[in-house]
Amino acid sequence: MVGYRSALAAGTVLMCLLVVSSSLQVMMVAAAAGARPPAMFVFGDSTLDVGNNNYLPGRPFYGIDFPGAVATGRFSNGYNIADYLARSMGFRCSPPPYLSLAPSTGRLVQVAVGGGNAGNNIPLSKQVEYFRSTKSQMVAKLGTRAANLLLAKSVFLFSVGSKDLFVFAIAEKKQNKSAADLNSDVAALYASLVSGYSAAVQELHALGARKLAVINVGLLGYVPAARLDDAAGACSGALNQLASGFDDALASMLAGLASSRLRRPGFAYSLTDYYGLSAATFDDPRAVGYTDIAGACCGGGRLSAEAPCLPNATVCANRDQHAFWDAVHPSQRGAMLTAQNFYDSRPGRYTAPVNFKQLAHTSL
Repeated sequence: MVGYRSALAAGTVLMCLLVVSSSLQVMMVAAAAGARPPAMFVFGDSTLDVGNNNYLPGRPFYGIDFPGAVATGRFSNGYNIADYLARSMGFRCSPPPYLSLAPSTGRLVQVAVGGGNAGNNIPLSKQVEYFRSTKSQMVAKLGTRAANLLLAKSVFLFSVGSKDLFVFAIAEKKQNKSAADLNSDVAALYASLVSGYSAAVQELHALGARKLAVINVGLLGYVPAARLDDAAGACSGALNQLASGFDDALASMLAGLASSRLRRPGFAYSLTDYYGLSAATFDDPRAVGYTDIAGACCGGGRLSAEAPCLPNATVCANRDQHAFWDAVHPSQRGAMLTAQNFYDSRPGRYTAPVNFKQLAHTSL
């Protein structure tokens, strides 16, 4: 990996990857000359986290299929969605976790954290603060004009909201509220999450972001943890409905920002249909090689989801045939298939108005 000084000395100021998610990670390293986009900044949750959770101490099976079979802090048996999207966009490597880097290294770093969301833990507002600090370092090294040009050509990847919705559903279930009260609470939740999302996007735009790749929420009710509530292991229709409503609100927000162009020149986005992709996958799992879409590969108890993926857990042997690695996270194969569909599937199928590949090459 190359820091700023060596990159500048070589005449290249291109980044391999920058991650700003709910899991602290990212750094700037040299990328191959001519690679596009020059950088990818990732704001997200545990599906994108490349290692800010102290490498998941005490969880040796995380990373079992990663090179070297070591726990990397990813909530996966190997690589995750951010890793595969980085590869698709032409980067040679994934970002090192932000928390693994010493402040004195002089390398540009950023953030992405497990459990990250729009409202809790490390909120988007805090992630934006980290990015603001990162941009200050860029300006100091490159100058304002060069830094802004680099950011304008970069892709900003988002994936937040899943944990907010999951936690909300659990809390509401315990309170046994009336339908009217529940609907009111759901509307308030959507408004709060979308407001936070919108504020973060607009602030990032003011800082130089121009291209947004946004992953919405998939079929939450299909994850093993959600199926535990049903004696037969059926999926949760209520959770799926909650996710669908949030996805609609998110799409409306992005369309509104795009139509206004944030009152500034240059704003483009690609919004995924993770919900639709999940539905298509689970409707015909064997078409993509899955033999198990209900249970976790690593865990314990019913559906291998009642106990976490710890040293005493049971680990399946056919990991590529499982949709889920643990009680809530996709397997490495699931991450790969997801990234492939978001990157270059036909626009309108699982991405709109363009796919991630087209977004990366969009000129503003």
